[in-house]
Amino acid sequence: MKKGTIILGIIGFILLVSVFNGCGSYNSMVTMDEGVTAQWKQVGVAYQARMDKTKNLFEIVQSAADFEKSTLTDVMEARSKATRIQIDANNLTPEKMAEFEKAQNAFGSSLGRLMAVAENYPNLQAVQAFRDFQTQYEGMENRISTERIRFNDAAQNFNTYIRRFPKNIWARIFGFNKRAYFEAQAGAEDAPDIKKMKEAN
Repeated sequence: MKKGTIILGIIGFILLVSVFNGCGSYNSMVTMDEGVTAQWKQVGVAYQARMDKTKNLFEIVQSAADFEKSTLTDVMEARSKATRIQIDANNLTPEKMAEFEKAQNAFGSSLGRLMAVAENYPNLQAVQAFRDFQTQYEGMENRISTERIRFNDAAQNFNTYIRRFPKNIWARIFGFNKRAYFEAQAGAEDAPDIKKMKEAN
């Protein structure tokens, strides 16, 4: 066998291995990237559920004539701002994530304050629809927290995968970039504590 044929065979083998490695890497990156996108949609669903459930809350609270109007106004304004910010799952930059997170956190905080001060209004507590919302409130906040954690886990797995050698080479070639994370606030792993909020007001 000629020396040139052996060299060509070796080069061909290396190229074949590289192509298979590239194909496998690409498919894994697509799968993981889609996993991050799918989990982002779950985060959106959790936030949207909170938005939907608070839609009628204002009318319910306004039924208490002596309720603190400034607290209710804060919630309405924060909800409106949070509703306006929509992010494309394929364009989750750190800046857009921070803007989204800031608006959602402001809404969550104002809603928490409303729930805390609402305990001081017996006529509001007597409204069945408000009591129903109260029982669902903690569950909504827990679900949001859980979906955010899952999103960060999916993003971390993807980011780690595309930064490892030689996957980082394929990631650059195929145009895969790091995904942004949710930045946890102090105590974000816990649902809001209505009792503490009430004591703070």
